[in-house]
Amino acid sequence: MPLYVLVQLIPAWLRTEGVNLATIGLFTIVTLPYTWKFLWAPFLDRFSLPFLGRRRGWAIASQCLLLLCITQFGAFNPNENLVAVIWLVFLTSLFSATQDIVLDAYRREMLADDELGTGNSIFINAYRVSSLVPGSLGFVLADFLPWTTVFWLVGIFMIIGIITTLLIPESSDDQIAPRTVREAIVEPFTEFFHRDGIKSALLILGFMFFYKLGDNMAVALQTPFFIDIGFTLTEIGVIAKFVILGSTITGALLGGLLMLRLSINRALWIFGFIQIISIFGYVALAKIGNNLYALVAAASIEYIGVGLGTVALTAFMAKQTSRRFTATQFALLTSLMAVPRTFANATTGFIVEAIGYFNFFLLCALFAVPGMLLLLAVAPWSDPNDSIQTSR
Repeated sequence: MPLYVLVQLIPAWLRTEGVNLATIGLFTIVTLPYTWKFLWAPFLDRFSLPFLGRRRGWAIASQCLLLLCITQFGAFNPNENLVAVIWLVFLTSLFSATQDIVLDAYRREMLADDELGTGNSIFINAYRVSSLVPGSLGFVLADFLPWTTVFWLVGIFMIIGIITTLLIPESSDDQIAPRTVREAIVEPFTEFFHRDGIKSALLILGFMFFYKLGDNMAVALQTPFFIDIGFTLTEIGVIAKFVILGSTITGALLGGLLMLRLSINRALWIFGFIQIISIFGYVALAKIGNNLYALVAAASIEYIGVGLGTVALTAFMAKQTSRRFTATQFALLTSLMAVPRTFANATTGFIVEAIGYFNFFLLCALFAVPGMLLLLAVAPWSDPNDSIQTSR
């Protein structure tokens, strides 16, 4: 949920408070922890807090800190206390990225290799359901209540995560945990870069950067986009967000089911082409303007593509990790995936103001092409070793 607070609720709050698009876009730079989380992931592999175990201890600590941060946003006016808002966004990003490190490692340790496709589709759907709180409930409440109350009501939902963490079993095997800080920091990267050679590792990292670049850019400023073409916050909260959620869940479920039949490589190819095609729904909406039917159609097409691509890419990432260094290697790969969301998205406000929404979405489709070309090297269609059963 904290991610959706940052990418959906905060931009809407800033826009309704009169903050310009360029500044809203630059706010994504403050979410740098999502990009650099591999720097402290080794310490989460190496050390345990004195309660609940290696994974659950860090999870509940990050969740309690997130509860504190999210509830404080409404205490500040972004036009008068922009620095305080920036710090809150940074801290929320830091603790949210920490929670992601732990949950990614927990999921990888719980799932067998042949469960990665379907298991990750279930996880992604559960992840997306949380968007209803900041991205739908929060929007509707903002039309009737002050933002201070909205952020408190949204933040309190973190208690669900805290209770869940107390109830689930611990997953990590401390017998294979790194025994020293050096082992936790150096060996995950050494193992990754020497497994199939440095060139192969760099191609994989490049692929992680580019595969969802177009999608990330297309949805970066979608809430301000919906506001700017005339939709009310209630229309966005009730119609757009529910459509987005339903479409993402449909895409993720469909992706998980298809991956029972498809190898990871072929899923990446098929779902990647669908991702590119789906961006043209927003191209059409930018031309049509304020039309609820067009909004439903465009959001549905875009997020079915998002759901499909995310399932395949998450399974691919999990397959690249060693079980001994789960948190660190998964954090490295997901950090690369977050780079375009952080840096490329920081420029989207300037791009939109320079060329308009229509040309911007065409540009997003173009930026999706390099990731598809890298598939030729990292995930060829006819690779005889392409199997979700591969283990490390």
